[in-house]
Amino acid sequence: MTRSTFAALAARATVTPSGPFTRFLPALSVYAAVTITGILLLVLPKAGDYVGPHDGDTLRLVQLRDFLAGQGWFDLTQYRLGAEGGTILGLSRLIDLPLAGLIRLFAAVGHPPLAAEALALTVWPLAIATLFIAAAGFGGRQLAGMIGMHVAFGLASLHAFTSLRFYPGGIDAINVELFLLLAVAGLLIERRRSAAAHALAGALAALSLAIGTETAPLVAVAALGVAVQWAWHGEAFARAARAFGLSLCLAVTAVLFATVPPSAYGEVSGNGASLGLFALAAAFGAGLSLLTLAGRDRARGLRLRLAGGLLLALAAASLLLAPHGLDGLLSGADLRVPEPGLAGPAETRAILTQIRLAPEIAGGFYAVGLFAVAVCLFRIRDRQQVEAHLLLGALILTAWLLTLATVRYAAFANALSILPLSFLITDLRRLSQAEPENINAGFAYTLAVLAAAPIVWIFLGTVSQKGIGNAITVPAMTHAVAPLSPAGTCRGAASTALLARLSPRTVAAPSASGPDILRFTRHRVLSVYATADTAGASLPVEIGLSPERQALDLLHGANVALLALCPTDAQTIAVARAYPEGLYAMLLRGEVPNDLRLVAAPKPGDLAVYAVRPQ
Repeated sequence: MTRSTFAALAARATVTPSGPFTRFLPALSVYAAVTITGILLLVLPKAGDYVGPHDGDTLRLVQLRDFLAGQGWFDLTQYRLGAEGGTILGLSRLIDLPLAGLIRLFAAVGHPPLAAEALALTVWPLAIATLFIAAAGFGGRQLAGMIGMHVAFGLASLHAFTSLRFYPGGIDAINVELFLLLAVAGLLIERRRSAAAHALAGALAALSLAIGTETAPLVAVAALGVAVQWAWHGEAFARAARAFGLSLCLAVTAVLFATVPPSAYGEVSGNGASLGLFALAAAFGAGLSLLTLAGRDRARGLRLRLAGGLLLALAAASLLLAPHGLDGLLSGADLRVPEPGLAGPAETRAILTQIRLAPEIAGGFYAVGLFAVAVCLFRIRDRQQVEAHLLLGALILTAWLLTLATVRYAAFANALSILPLSFLITDLRRLSQAEPENINAGFAYTLAVLAAAPIVWIFLGTVSQKGIGNAITVPAMTHAVAPLSPAGTCRGAASTALLARLSPRTVAAPSASGPDILRFTRHRVLSVYATADTAGASLPVEIGLSPERQALDLLHGANVALLALCPTDAQTIAVARAYPEGLYAMLLRGEVPNDLRLVAAPKPGDLAVYAVRPQ
């Protein structure tokens, strides 16, 4: 359909929202209330642990507790993780601060510490879900008017309802990053191209960089889009581009001073809270602002060359300032673990590993983003809001390509896809209304609505692989954005209860159990999946695959006093099968070396704890 055809159909369509639903805030309040109520009704009847199931949720809580106990604002070290001296987690204090404020608030009104903690961890993700829905509705209204706003509200509400990221306990920063990037995209396609919208987009982009480096490629694409628009339009777009550049520069500088200690100003790394990435962002913002002044009354060709020169200079600088910015997410797995996908959490899997291990849910990670990119290409071909679809298509394609390397980026691709797909659904709705007798129009509309929801692809994949009885389950519904590692790992307070009763020492344990050991005990643990501490993360695997004498030397060399073994941990089982002479294989067979002593017989599902005899 061409733009003129859809305009004619829109004039014939009659069913539109009315009353308070024509205004943004009343409509938002309804969608948010329904979504939050649905989440609570789904979660509360079977509520167990109040912390989310991802490693990032638990590690955030561990860091938050240390912060509330007096750890310094600039000190992001987890002193009970890794070798002596601890490991820098790199979790931004910008998320800790509001969470700590909520905990203190609930404690001040009379709730005991754990209850205050649970309430804060319930309120926070639901509040972020509301902001996420608001950002989607704003972007949908910019693209497709009031109807597009409602379609985007609906898609975002379904997205939040089917994602554990927005459920109580979801305090990993990715839900905030999703909101920020969706808001940036909506502000950059704002119809009036106002300076205020672009200034706010620049500030939110800076905040996103400060919270996590994983958003850096998407922020870079958004910034590139602003630069290209200025180079193409010139003075007509100069105020908006200048506002974006100045806001980005000032905001990222403010964040640098607010989150990085003065002693670290000279450090250059790829970490989000470091000079490397912040310097690049600030340089781009300042450079773009200066170009909008220097490029006044210049020809388009010269503006394009100026913008290209700025981008080339920043690309060269990035090789020096932030060459390893994505190593933590895109690093390869430990090749000594024989089963791909078992050397890290499920959300770090590449596409081939994901399809091999869990093909039934792969569609929810890859299909929607690819569909949205195709929609953007067709819109560009038909010259319908070309610049908006160029920007959205570039953002979604970048996220989708990164999803091929690590499935965590599917959350970004799916969230950003809400905007172009809401426009498509709006147009197909108009067509269906204008020609109610046209069965094909109604079918296309229904198909587009279903194809825009990751949960539908997961449902269909689960039905095809496991049958209808296993498709309509809570786990199937909540895998849409946040993939979970396979069940069977020794997690939770019960599994770590024996360790909790022992005096604090250094523990070698499966990386999957590491976060809960930090949370429920006072022990030091060698590794968790979510850190970039490669040496610490690989040590439990090296201990497990090594023969008895070599493994004991490794334990003594790392000053390990306790070895925790999880008989149901997938990685432990894989290592034991591949290395039958290794320590893990021996212990699973019941062969305990003389230098190890089983502290107590474990219950099913608990960690088996062995004391290491000192040298």
